[in-house]
Amino acid sequence: MTARIPPLTVEELRAAVDAGTIDTVVLALTDMQGRLQGKRFHARFFLDEVIRSGSEASSHLLGVDVDMNTTDGYAMTSGERGYGDLVMAGDLNTLRRVPWQPATAMLLADLRWPGEDGNPVAVSPRQILRRQLDRLTAHNLAAYVGTELEFIIYRDSYEDAWRRRYRDLTPANRYNVDHSLLGTARVEPLLRRLRNEMADAGLTPEYAKGGSNPGQHEVVFRYADALTCADQHVIYKNGAKEIAAQEGMSITFMAKPTEGKGNSCHIHFSLAGPGGVAVLPGDDPGRLSGIGRRVVAGMLATMRQFSLFYAPNVNSYKRCQPGSSAPIALRWGVDNRTCALRVVGHEADLRVENRVPGADVNPYLAIAAMVAGAVHGLEADLPLEPAYVGNAYADTTAPRVPGTLREALHEWENSPLARAAFGDEVVDHYATYARAELAAFEAAVTDWELIRGFERL
Repeated sequence: MTARIPPLTVEELRAAVDAGTIDTVVLALTDMQGRLQGKRFHARFFLDEVIRSGSEASSHLLGVDVDMNTTDGYAMTSGERGYGDLVMAGDLNTLRRVPWQPATAMLLADLRWPGEDGNPVAVSPRQILRRQLDRLTAHNLAAYVGTELEFIIYRDSYEDAWRRRYRDLTPANRYNVDHSLLGTARVEPLLRRLRNEMADAGLTPEYAKGGSNPGQHEVVFRYADALTCADQHVIYKNGAKEIAAQEGMSITFMAKPTEGKGNSCHIHFSLAGPGGVAVLPGDDPGRLSGIGRRVVAGMLATMRQFSLFYAPNVNSYKRCQPGSSAPIALRWGVDNRTCALRVVGHEADLRVENRVPGADVNPYLAIAAMVAGAVHGLEADLPLEPAYVGNAYADTTAPRVPGTLREALHEWENSPLARAAFGDEVVDHYATYARAELAAFEAAVTDWELIRGFERL
């Protein structure tokens, strides 16, 4: 695999700071929810100090819920341990300009423990993916990935949406605009900014298209090596919300924000061997190689046990229900969108598409789960069941995606494969996260309960 070329070099950053065209540098880590957290530095201080020694961040950032409430039960961070510091060590390969913010650059950080050893923080999402990629490297393989994030655009600002408790919002389109040029033209100023400003930030946008739910759209980017893809995913997702806010609009990446079809994040996955040669295609067009068959078999065999990394939130499972467009049957098929795993493409372009994750997914964790599944298939020499032909939605004999977060938590905690692949520390950490989400949800009084029971019960 060729070395990664940063969109912005340190020398270019230094020149831009000297010229006054960059005055702020954002150093960001990715939390358990796949969100960017971090600090904005004066650019000169960043060059003089932070670029060499990194910066501190509280360990509680890997032990909070969506509302940033600290949660008990984490081994690596707690009140008893004093919520001590971690070190954000910037990865200069991710340094780039932020075109949607004035005079700003940013880079992503790996999390390390303080001290001379500076060991990586095992439960941080970026490190989880790095470890799985190391396991793949031991097989002389490299993963290439592309993610397809759907979202819904509303003409309401985030502040207006908050005041309305996210009810009675105005979607950017009132009807199905799947592939509609007329429908996407209604929001082309926003979509154009997303495409062009992400390109200026070093991503490679391919296209934007409409979706089937009112206001639903997606912007698709060219595939990259697995770590780069995950990095670009979180930068894009954060940036898209910032750009929408600047336009007085709002975007949601919730898996199921309305009763219509949810927001997916299909993940396309391929493998290359020495010299960058694709290893999934077989000799016959459209067919999997022996390696490809073991890889797909491994992913399929681990999907239920690893579903917490594919669908991490309570709301994720509202999307994966019978009658939805999301897959529920754990089958694989050739160009079959009703299956959880779809093998698509030809020759070197042949790849596996994981159709289970929603747009709320943490890309580092989901890609790590796919890599871990692939490694399991290779190391266990798993046979692959025949490709499913027909409508897998109607297959009542197939193993199913867990129906709830609680079911996914049970699969995860009790999975020998998860513990072997990720380690007890990672399994227990993310099990604690899931339990905290379930406790918060079960304590909440929902609109559904009020409407159903306020007067009539």
